[in-house]
Amino acid sequence: MNIQRAGSQPSAKGPGDWFTGTVRIDPLFNPAAPDRVQGAHVTFEPGARTASPQTAMTHIARQEVKDGKVVDWMGHVTDGQYGV
Repeated sequence: MNIQRAGSQPSAKGPGDWFTGTVRIDPLFNPAAPDRVQGAHVTFEPGARTASPQTAMTHIARQEVKDGKVVDWMGHVTDGQYGV
């Protein structure tokens, strides 16, 4: 596992096909064979799905990379489901 110093890798905007609202992804570590786990610091701005309409939310995401696939993304949360 190769852990990088904070700020040594650029932030990425969370893709619209994965997220609703403004989401920033900061990589923490990426797998190097034979490792398969990667991690990121994910920040949801206020109003983005997972955070409340007034408050930002940040979490550490860790996932296994297997056969070139990381996550099974489900459908977007609608405004009705989110309570808007």
